[in-house]
Amino acid sequence: MVSDPASYVDPLIGTGRGGSTVGEINDFPGPATPFGMMQFSPDTAGSYAGYQYHGDRIRGFSMDHASVGCRAFGDVPILPVAGPVGDAPWKLTEHFTHTGEQAEPGYYAVTLDDSGVRAELTAATRTGLASFTFPPGAGPAQLLVKAGGSLSVVKTADVRVVGDREVTGSVTTGNFCSKGNQYTVHYAITFDQPFTAHGTWDGTTVTAGGDSATAAGAGAYLTFGDGGSRTVRAKVALSYVSAAGARANMAAEVPGWDLDALHRQTRDQWTRALGEVRVASRDTGELKTFYTALYHSLLHPNTFNDADGRYIGFDGRIRTLPAGHAQYTNFSDWDTYRSLAPLQAMLFPRQAGDMAQSLVNDAQQSGWWPRWPLANSATGQMSGDNSVPLIADLYAYGARGFDLKRALTYLVKGATSVDPDPHAYHERPGIAEYAERGYMPDGDTARGDHGHVGASETLEWAIDDFAISRLAAAAGQDDVARTFAERGQNWQNVLDPATGYLEPRGEDGRFPDKAGFQPPAAGKFGQDGYDEGNAAQYNWLVPQDMAGLIASMGGSAAAADRLDRFFGRLNAGPNAPYMWAGNEIDFGAPWVYDQVGRPWKAQKTVRDIATTLFSPTPDGEPGNDDLGAQSSWYVWAALGMYPATPGTADLALHSPLFEWAVIDLPGAGDLDIRAPGASDGTPYVHRLTLDGHTWARTYLPPSVVAHGGRLDFTLSATPDTRWAASPSAASPSFRTGEHDVLASATPNRPSVAAGGVAAELVVHAQRLAGHEDALSVSAAPPAGITVAAAGPFALDPATGSGTARLWVSAAAGTAAGSYEVPLTVRGQADAPPVRLTVTVQVADYDDARAGPYRGFPAGSPTATTTATTATTTAIPAAIPAVSGSPT
Repeated sequence: MVSDPASYVDPLIGTGRGGSTVGEINDFPGPATPFGMMQFSPDTAGSYAGYQYHGDRIRGFSMDHASVGCRAFGDVPILPVAGPVGDAPWKLTEHFTHTGEQAEPGYYAVTLDDSGVRAELTAATRTGLASFTFPPGAGPAQLLVKAGGSLSVVKTADVRVVGDREVTGSVTTGNFCSKGNQYTVHYAITFDQPFTAHGTWDGTTVTAGGDSATAAGAGAYLTFGDGGSRTVRAKVALSYVSAAGARANMAAEVPGWDLDALHRQTRDQWTRALGEVRVASRDTGELKTFYTALYHSLLHPNTFNDADGRYIGFDGRIRTLPAGHAQYTNFSDWDTYRSLAPLQAMLFPRQAGDMAQSLVNDAQQSGWWPRWPLANSATGQMSGDNSVPLIADLYAYGARGFDLKRALTYLVKGATSVDPDPHAYHERPGIAEYAERGYMPDGDTARGDHGHVGASETLEWAIDDFAISRLAAAAGQDDVARTFAERGQNWQNVLDPATGYLEPRGEDGRFPDKAGFQPPAAGKFGQDGYDEGNAAQYNWLVPQDMAGLIASMGGSAAAADRLDRFFGRLNAGPNAPYMWAGNEIDFGAPWVYDQVGRPWKAQKTVRDIATTLFSPTPDGEPGNDDLGAQSSWYVWAALGMYPATPGTADLALHSPLFEWAVIDLPGAGDLDIRAPGASDGTPYVHRLTLDGHTWARTYLPPSVVAHGGRLDFTLSATPDTRWAASPSAASPSFRTGEHDVLASATPNRPSVAAGGVAAELVVHAQRLAGHEDALSVSAAPPAGITVAAAGPFALDPATGSGTARLWVSAAAGTAAGSYEVPLTVRGQADAPPVRLTVTVQVADYDDARAGPYRGFPAGSPTATTTATTATTTAIPAAIPAVSGSPT
């Protein structure tokens, strides 16, 4: 069992590239404490998120960072140089190599090649301490404070030289992912010795001897003597309240100048935090990958309050926390609700309670629940309302220190209303239309963050609403729980039975004619209707009702075949119909194999992803880490379990990578996981016991999260196709509110000519929750339109699917135009009917002479009949025609 987990952390892992699709992984190598405000780390030239291992120039050591996919943070970089600063010091960089570079929890060091300066960094929660050793003969020792050098868009920066040992100021910056957000961070920097000269700049002009500057590109230079070997130490501190707050943070956290002592203090914090999970392995590489992933999982969200408890609220007012609590920010919720939030809550329920209360505080101060909050504003980034399942996960996995009922007030408000001010923050844009239709129509680019994302929005909001139902049930609000459990089934409203895909739907309720996966156009990042992904990838995003989704696909066998094809590639990117492990959409997809009775395939797939796409190298993650989302997925993968359903404590099982792991559940005992012989090559479960009793299910009961227990796995290199090989052995699906039958019609807009041949129309039906074995279709066409009404048609006993062929025609003399035709699909039982509407496009007889009518299925008898030869409506004699009544 590992006794010093911090010794296996390599912060340079994940600082490289995650493959050709995503590029940067965006982890940073500099020191930080768990959930700290300060991340004191180098930034390389050309990197939008901070440090890139494959870069060769450092632009400065800045104070805050995040492993995100947009420009963010990197505030107030400091760069040591030797010699004159020139007339554009804000542009200066220093070359470096990885020779002599060192990174570990609480410490980073590098030698800058151009000046020969050795830079060493360590950090407390809000304060950093740096040592810059200048070699002899290198020229004047200079420090550049690039106040306006943030990685994000700077509105203004302020720098003030105070006496001969201090610089203070602030930076107002933001526009994260072009969302228009803004925050102000204050800083204070003090030195262990006086500087002998100084100056400032405004981004265009350097002013020697200048004491202050205010401009988007403002900064200052400080000179420490004319040469010779010397070491300059600098303390840097942040505050979102004031420069005085930054000074107070510095005084409270780092009163002295002992770099080694602060390094030991922070490393000890990491030893304790990482020690919440103790593992045993003979493979050093696996230990490094695991503990670095756990380390990355505990860097965000970030402390936002000063040491005295003050912080700036979402209303711009200065607030003070109760003693012993923290305010947190930077919740990358679209990424982190799936696997990071459950891990943090299970290991650190007290801090997770403060994280949840932080979101409640944000909502109280702003009036709305925050979506992707950064600093003290909501950015609204990505589709969905994902801090809702995030807080539900925090609760499910142990967080209790927050106001649940007040949280529910704001969660319900955001799910049922929107700020009438079109320029205000909108938690769920278009929610009234969604509530009315049961899905978010596609096609309104103003509603999505990446264009047309109606399918994604609907699927995410269904998860969000399910999460509200779980919290409401926990709070004893049964009516609210029932309402939102039903809304959690809205995924059904974007299921097209014609294709078995979860599809975007238009304002008119119709699915696209080009259905299922469609290769995106060159230069696109995903398929229209889907946020950062495509139809094949989003087709598994129904974690709350996986059994219902599988039924909608035609059952376990059909879904298993689709899974086999889907996992033909494991990191395909957003434009191919395969698994994309480098993004969060399909984090839970491997465990769908459990739901179709093939758990051995889940075990193999998870193991393959974990061992082929993660490694103890700078390029050792498959995509953006996204504030620890990718890293937390790996932690779960290595431990042998995964939080399958947001808002529940149902942990889906696969197989552990380690022979022994012990998870400390604060206040609840341990979860002890034993797997003798575990290795890369033994992913298959042959037997499992829970607390000494045989356990033949592919998930753990919630009591394990609450109280701990002992798991004993028997693993093998060969699959056991009998162990837990029943869908009933999988984690629960929440099926209340499912429709009995789903139906759709193709094509969406059949075309006919007045007095011409009929167009074929196919109604596709899929049994879901019902027990129907046959259906019928009736039509209510308007005057001039005739529809051949089908009699009963059978649903396949195995798949529950079936089709009915109709024929649509227009009488001679019917005016050209569009005609709405309601269709009703009925079962033989008391199930509610399914109502559809198709639009018939009628052309004048002469207008259709150019060729075949649109809408005829290829190969049908009428597919080649043109208007010049058609004189009758070809309707099979056995099917009665239904005509619209004359007006």
